[in-house]
Amino acid sequence: MNSAAPVLAPMALPEAMQQRFAKEVAKYPADQSQSAVMACLSIVQQEMGWVSPESELAVAQYLGMPVMAVREVSSFYNMYNLKPVGRYKINVCTNLPCQLRDGAGALAHLCERLGVEVGGTTADGLFTVQPGECMGACGDAPVLLVNDRNMCSFMGHDKLDQLIDGLRQSATDKATP
Repeated sequence: MNSAAPVLAPMALPEAMQQRFAKEVAKYPADQSQSAVMACLSIVQQEMGWVSPESELAVAQYLGMPVMAVREVSSFYNMYNLKPVGRYKINVCTNLPCQLRDGAGALAHLCERLGVEVGGTTADGLFTVQPGECMGACGDAPVLLVNDRNMCSFMGHDKLDQLIDGLRQSATDKATP
């Protein structure tokens, strides 16, 4: 029996997201709208928390490009989440300079402290811990990024514990009216 793969429907793009896409597309010549693919994927991730196959299809249709070309971009760069992640995504550098200054130990410590495997998300959905590629701060090793935006340097175990405690407290403060 030959069963066909399910047909994927594009995500419905809210008007506000389409307006943000349009601002990015306007930065390029009319025949080069595909150049805005990274910006559009970033917008999707900011709004939705991750880049789903349905959102990749919506971006492809909006920009007039093959969905595979969008997927090639979203799967190449580790800044795009291709599955749901925790509120705080922590990427620990695993390149050589960080490894020489206990980057592997920092990653292992975070995973142990949070009770997750590498790439895992805590049961409460608060933290996802992932390895990351070079973050361009080798002199500050080991380094990590929180939510692809905030770099933390010289992350020994004590500083890692302080970071986790601070992020937990921040999440609690935001949840309290």
